[in-house]
Amino acid sequence: MTIIAIDWAFIVEKLIMIAIVVFASLGIALYTTFGERKVAAILQDRPGPSRVGPFGLFQPLADGLKLIMKEEIIPNAANKWLFILGPGLAMTASLMTCAVIPWGSAVDVFGRHVALQIADVNIGILYVFAVVSMGVYGIMIGGWASNNKFSLMSSLRAASQAISYELAMGLALIALLMTTGSLSLKTIVEQQVSGRYWNIVYQPLGFLLFFITALAECNRTPFDLPEAENELNFGYHQEYSSMKLGFYLFAEYINMIMSSAIMASMYFGGYDLPFFNEASVAPNIAALIGVGTLLIKIVMFIFLFMWIRWTIPRFRYDQLMNLGWKTMIPLALFNLLLTGAVILAKL
Repeated sequence: MTIIAIDWAFIVEKLIMIAIVVFASLGIALYTTFGERKVAAILQDRPGPSRVGPFGLFQPLADGLKLIMKEEIIPNAANKWLFILGPGLAMTASLMTCAVIPWGSAVDVFGRHVALQIADVNIGILYVFAVVSMGVYGIMIGGWASNNKFSLMSSLRAASQAISYELAMGLALIALLMTTGSLSLKTIVEQQVSGRYWNIVYQPLGFLLFFITALAECNRTPFDLPEAENELNFGYHQEYSSMKLGFYLFAEYINMIMSSAIMASMYFGGYDLPFFNEASVAPNIAALIGVGTLLIKIVMFIFLFMWIRWTIPRFRYDQLMNLGWKTMIPLALFNLLLTGAVILAKL
């Protein structure tokens, strides 16, 4: 009889990591809404949130309390269970992405060497793609279950948009994987830490394609056609209220945060800080500096997302699909062939 030993310390360690990452993501998403309103205000020459708390810093808490306290409404003609499942699935899928992101190197806690990553799976990029694809089901289910024609049209837009731009995103990533030779995000980051250059040097076109497709996957302007108020009233979450609406809104911001973390990890060295000698400080301090470095890169990408939103008008839907199929995919294929040619030339 074989007895399997259970490493309870390892399980507790991973549960603590999950709790920290999930609650930190929710907190960052909460204040990302505040940041978005402040960035919009600066670009539009107005003060923005400034009434609730010093400098308006309690505004996100007031907005969250408002969503919690509002009445829960489910339309009579809606499919009740699917109506509830839609926002829950969207929120769950957005949070699951954080499992494979390496937030730092490692720390020593009570004699244990703890990696600052929930799960280092050797198919991390494929896992991200699978989870991102699940998020589209949350939008589709919510739009269909609402029994509202505008919501259904919006969810169909979201699904077709996601399918179109995921193809270009996947091709851009294949070129990066040909360069790195690994699907593990941790391995990709470690190669950049130990190497001479970040991957942005080797894959500038691939990064540009990935960034544009990330805007489309997150339904951010100029790709926010599923939420085009002037065409579809309010989009796929028109019938939602209270925290079910909050889940959809939070899912968008968490997707933006995770997309920023993935781009920073794959193309900009992740937690790598240029010209910083880790051996000059204690390992735990070096790991915390790495976490701070990654967070700064994430904030910079989030600001870029916001800047684009409040600067560029949205596309027409035919322009959106033409860009995806006639421009992004051919460019991604060209980048793939060019990467293959360069690799063959080096052999």
